[in-house]
Amino acid sequence: MAVSLKASKEGLQIVDRERRKKGWQATAASWCVAANTSEATLKRFRRKIPIQQDVFVAICEAVGIENWEQIVDNTPTMQTASYMDFSVYDDTWVGRESLIQQLSDRLQSSCRVLLLVGITGIGKTALAEKLVEELRGDWTELRDNFEYDQKASDFASVALQWLEKWRETVPKDERKPEQLLRRLVKRLRENRYLILIDSVEYLLTGNEEDGWGDFADEWWGKFFVSLLAPESSCQSRFILTSQDLPTKFEGECDRYNNLWYCQLLKGLEVPDQVALFQKAELDGDLELPHSPLRVIGEVYDGHPLALRTIAGEIKGSYGGKVRAYWKDNSGYIEKVKEAIDEARNQGIVKGDEDRWQLASYTTVLRRKVKERIEKTFDRLKKDVYDAYLLFCTASVYRCEVKEKWWLINLEDEGYSEERQKAAMQTLRDRYLVEDGGIDDEDNRLVGQHNLIRSVAISHRLMLP
Repeated sequence: MAVSLKASKEGLQIVDRERRKKGWQATAASWCVAANTSEATLKRFRRKIPIQQDVFVAICEAVGIENWEQIVDNTPTMQTASYMDFSVYDDTWVGRESLIQQLSDRLQSSCRVLLLVGITGIGKTALAEKLVEELRGDWTELRDNFEYDQKASDFASVALQWLEKWRETVPKDERKPEQLLRRLVKRLRENRYLILIDSVEYLLTGNEEDGWGDFADEWWGKFFVSLLAPESSCQSRFILTSQDLPTKFEGECDRYNNLWYCQLLKGLEVPDQVALFQKAELDGDLELPHSPLRVIGEVYDGHPLALRTIAGEIKGSYGGKVRAYWKDNSGYIEKVKEAIDEARNQGIVKGDEDRWQLASYTTVLRRKVKERIEKTFDRLKKDVYDAYLLFCTASVYRCEVKEKWWLINLEDEGYSEERQKAAMQTLRDRYLVEDGGIDDEDNRLVGQHNLIRSVAISHRLMLP
């Protein structure tokens, strides 16, 4: 239970009086900067919507009000709100400002279900939580995560848990999936719920013949189809994170494409990488493109989890001294940088002898980064071995190459063209293939994220 506060009518009048003394407009950028908050949060404050106490206090103090208690609406029923806890998002957040605004606008408009997809550690959960913080107000919040085996994941069990959490009594003879679906959809349509579901990939299943990405419990698919049906309005919003594409959305739900949206996340752009290191109080000549931190950002393709892990290790184990970290570890990074430069500038795209260790050259990286990537490989190997084999054998390539160069590895193993294409599609559905565009000869180019490739190499070396 996080304490939240809203401003009273009289309190807002006091705030406006102090604000005008500073010459600020109602949603001035200077006010947002001084309070270290977003314009969206400032607008919620001004609309008398509850916001977190520390942000409320910062907004008041920014205009010179020390006695912020006088601004609070002390209506007992409105003084606190039940907010979901954030597992990743915190005050170290940087970047993706335009994307946050675009996705917030969608969710406040017609979009009922937002899918955030991409490889592990790319920032899906952090962005989902950031969006919740941006939208936070008069919603009832709820979050669920299906990564853990001990948690019931069938639709009927989860629907019943949600309804009971919202204090709705469901008679025992009305707990069949179709009855729970109708009851849940009705409640979601008529009430404002903001629901974050993490790790949706664990709700999915499939096979090598029909493909991967269907819901293991068909009632989940029926639920989302019913939720998106445009016959009546829906006040609730869902934010889903997944490493795999739930194919139901590209199938039955496709006709409702204005009511749901899929956003693929990639690594942080250079300005956001610089901001991340600066926020961690690491300077390291960030204005120079060939400085250690800039090279690290480039080699790791802006992967947020890896960059935060490295920044944390520099601050913790190296007292914030970038040069000391670079002295110990530059060899691992520069070896990759040289290989990438050779591929880009000299056309040496194949690296059979490469032994990249981007995910494992320190204990901290192995624990926080490599272990998460290994889960992705383990799941791929267990679910679709053809795709696993294709991905591992393709790790010989240092950059984007013709798609047929990947597929020839399976062809050499006697795989039919149909199985080759099915394996490639599985990798696409799991966002493990990076699109490199089309070359001058109209060939499709594909590649691997540098960090993922470093783990794929180790798996390739263990193939029988």
